[in-house]
Amino acid sequence: MPAAELDRGEIIARNIGVGCITTVSGFFSGGMIAVLVAKFVGSMRGCQPVEGLPACNWWVYAGIGAVIGALTLPVLALRRLNRRRPDQ
Repeated sequence: MPAAELDRGEIIARNIGVGCITTVSGFFSGGMIAVLVAKFVGSMRGCQPVEGLPACNWWVYAGIGAVIGALTLPVLALRRLNRRRPDQ
């Protein structure tokens, strides 16, 4: 259904649904990408992580990456979803 045919309540419900799903997805994906960055940074610095851990100080990178992901993915998705189309 085109966005022009949706009433205000449907648009708000759609935005809440998309925002919630992308917040959770962004949290976990941002954290995983940040741990990968932590592995690269640790290898560049010559850090040897404790056996069983992915990288040195991985929790710092995971926390920051998770927050960034949880904020940016919903913003990007909602901006794209609510963008005006040229034919409207």
